[in-house]
Amino acid sequence: MRLASFAKSCIRMLRLSVKPSRREFWLSVKISIISVGAVGIVGFIVRLIASLLAVVS
Repeated sequence: MRLASFAKSCIRMLRLSVKPSRREFWLSVKISIISVGAVGIVGFIVRLIASLLAVVS
């Protein structure tokens, strides 16, 4: 893809994009926070199991 056609494609995409509503924005924030928390909990559980296995060995 040439640079000019890439620039035109980017401009067209920016023209079609719209600002999210407050409700949609907060939904995205909530989903992000829950996802980060879930990854943290999984990491904590894995670390806990690894430390318990190290103590038992």
